[in-house]
Amino acid sequence: MQLNLQEIPSEIVQAKQRYGIVGNAPGLIAAISRAIQVAPIDLSVLVTGESGTGKEFFPKIIHGFSPRKHAKYIAVNCGAIPEGTIDSELFGHEKGSFTGAISSRKGYFEEADGGTIFLDEVAELPLTTQARLLRVLESGEFIKVGSSTVQRSNVRIVAATNVDMVKSVAEGRFREDLYYRLSTVSIHIPPLRERGNDIVLLARKFAADFAERYSMPAVSFDDSARAMLLRYRWPGNVRQLKNVVEQLGLFESGREIDADVLGSFLPAGSFNYSPVAMHAESSHEYSTERDALFGMILRMQRQIEALNARIDELGRDGSIPPSELREVEDVATMGADDDGSPRSIVKFQPFSSPLRRDGIYGYEAGGREASMSATPPATLEETERDTIRKALERNGGKRKDAAKELNISERTLYRKIKEYGIEM
Repeated sequence: MQLNLQEIPSEIVQAKQRYGIVGNAPGLIAAISRAIQVAPIDLSVLVTGESGTGKEFFPKIIHGFSPRKHAKYIAVNCGAIPEGTIDSELFGHEKGSFTGAISSRKGYFEEADGGTIFLDEVAELPLTTQARLLRVLESGEFIKVGSSTVQRSNVRIVAATNVDMVKSVAEGRFREDLYYRLSTVSIHIPPLRERGNDIVLLARKFAADFAERYSMPAVSFDDSARAMLLRYRWPGNVRQLKNVVEQLGLFESGREIDADVLGSFLPAGSFNYSPVAMHAESSHEYSTERDALFGMILRMQRQIEALNARIDELGRDGSIPPSELREVEDVATMGADDDGSPRSIVKFQPFSSPLRRDGIYGYEAGGREASMSATPPATLEETERDTIRKALERNGGKRKDAAKELNISERTLYRKIKEYGIEM
C-alpha cells in the first residue's frame, strides 16, 4: 500500500524534500510524522531499524524541526571508535590524562552544548561509557577523562541501533536503566522489503543521481526487473539497493535493465525472496489444488442443478423414462490434511433407475418410497478406492497422470494407494 501525495501532510512533504527522503510507504510516513511530532519537545529518542534503512535521516529531522536547529548537530558512530578512546571522544580529556594526551581536548558533549548529539550504533558502547552517558541524561553533568571537575552540558540525545535492545539488556550487554532513558520515545524505520513500490522509486532516483554525477546515460528498468526489485529481500536495505543501482549505472550505462541483467548484479547464491514471496512460492502447489477443487465443486453444482431441472421437466407427469436420465459423475475433494493436501475423494454415482422427485426429502420409484438405489450405498472408502483404481487403469498405472486427472497431488495419490492397498 502506498499513500498518495495529497494524503501526506505538508510538513512531512517538506521534511522529505529537505532531507532527500524518497517513498510513500505508510511505515515510512508514520516514522517521519513521529519524528516531527517529538522534535519540539526535549525528550530522548531511540531510532530502531535494520542496518541500511536510513536511520541517520531521522535525528536530522528531529534537530531541524526543534528549537535547537540553529545550534550544533554532531553525529557520532559509537561502533567506529575504539573502546579505549570513546570516553575521551564523548566527554573530552585533560592534558597528560593518558599516553598521547599532549593537550586538553573538548568532547562532543561540550562542543554540542545547546544542540543535538546523534549516537549511532549506541548498543556498541562499553558498559563503563554507558554509566557516564546515563549521568549526562539524568543530570546533564559529565567529567572529562583525567579531571575531577564536574561540567554541565545542555544536549539533546538521539540514539540509533540495529540491535535488539531488549535482548541486549537481558544478556547484560546494555544497561536497563540507560535503555529506558534513551527510549523515552521510539521510532522504528521499516526495512526496504516492507516498503513496496518505494523500492522502484528509490532505484530510479539512484540511477538518475549516478547518471547526473558522472555525466552518463541513466539506466532504466523493464517490467521483469521491477518485479525482481520488489521480490528480492534486500538484506542490506537502501544501502544495498544504492550499491547495486550504481554498479548497473557504471557497467550497463544507458541500457534498459531486465531481470537477467539485474540478477547478475545481486550477490551470488543469496537471492533470498521476501517473506511474502517465499510464502507464496512454498504454498503454490496446494493453492493450485485448492483452486482446482473450488472450480470442480462449482462445475459439480451446476451439473446437479441442471439434472434437477431436467428431472423436474421430465417428471411432471409422475414418471421419468430411464433413457432420459443423465448420469452425473464427478470427482471432488473433501477437507484437507494438516499439510494442506486433499484428504478424501468422493465419486457421485450415476442414477440407474427411473425416479420421480417427491418434495425435498425423498424420491419415489414405481410409486413407492425408496432410496436412490435398491442396494445399500457404497461407503466413502469404497467409492474413493474404486475411483483411484479406475483412474490408474485409465492412465496405464501412471501415478502422475492419474493424480492430474483426479486434481490431487502425486504425493496424496501415493499415500491413498498405500492406504487402500491398491495393486497397480
